[in-house]
Amino acid sequence: MTTAAVVGLGTMGPGMAATLARGGLTVRAFDTEAAQLEKAPGTAAIAFGVLEKLGMPDRGGAELISYHDTLADAVADCDMVLESVPEKVDIKRAVFADLDKLVSKECILASNTSGIPVTTLQEGNSAPGRVVGMHWSNPPFIIPVIEVIAGAETTQATCDRMVQAIKDLNLLPVVVKKDVPGFVENRILYAIMREACDLVENGVIEPEGLDTCVSWGIGYKLAVVGPMSLLDMAGLDIYQAVGSYLNADLCNRDSVSSYITERTEKGDLGMKTGTGIFSYTPDDIKALQGKRAGQLVAVRRALEGRS
Repeated sequence: MTTAAVVGLGTMGPGMAATLARGGLTVRAFDTEAAQLEKAPGTAAIAFGVLEKLGMPDRGGAELISYHDTLADAVADCDMVLESVPEKVDIKRAVFADLDKLVSKECILASNTSGIPVTTLQEGNSAPGRVVGMHWSNPPFIIPVIEVIAGAETTQATCDRMVQAIKDLNLLPVVVKKDVPGFVENRILYAIMREACDLVENGVIEPEGLDTCVSWGIGYKLAVVGPMSLLDMAGLDIYQAVGSYLNADLCNRDSVSSYITERTEKGDLGMKTGTGIFSYTPDDIKALQGKRAGQLVAVRRALEGRS
């Protein structure tokens, strides 16, 4: 794999493009909005700076990324196309329908969907075996895990190529064996978020306290010892004993907490609007982004055994 296209340059696209280019791939980037195309090189430059701090193998830089205002130019003769358009089924399926007409049958069509089943996205494709999920975590230039998800018709060869490509980038492929909504990472994350919102909504704890509890408690621990290993460390008998009464009391609602829906209805969406659960000034946002990137870099280096 030598040439890749990134379709969609919103939240994650530029960071993924930078990561691919740093790994030595020629990258062609595309977005339907001129403003995103204009902004993307600056965002990619920030990602390159972080990748340098991480000490990632340097096989290329910004010179390997070109920006295109037509999809056909961006995907011509690519070995892989990675879509990262808005998380709406109709938009993603329209993109895949367009790609199906523009690339060879050997070109891998990968989706960075956060949870739409890959089987849904490959429906109607003339070569569904080449369609695969490639779910990155945000920020994509820091978090090394990438989920690889096969749809009902994805071939083993496609999955194998994707796993190898991720390894070649010095990243960590995780194969999801069943194409379930949300895959694995987001199913775990959203279970945590559901319980967190329920606890705050019911006055058990304030948002600041919940963040401290999770970050310095289970989050700190889980960064080193994963959930399944933690079961062994704590003892399966302990989990069985506590789970026998606690599981019945955990939040199991199938709707989104009013703590969230009331805010979204008012347009309080978080950092993107300046107010959500917390409030932010533009300077706050810039400072937080820099601080968190630095902390994530430090944590990753520590987990990799580097100072």
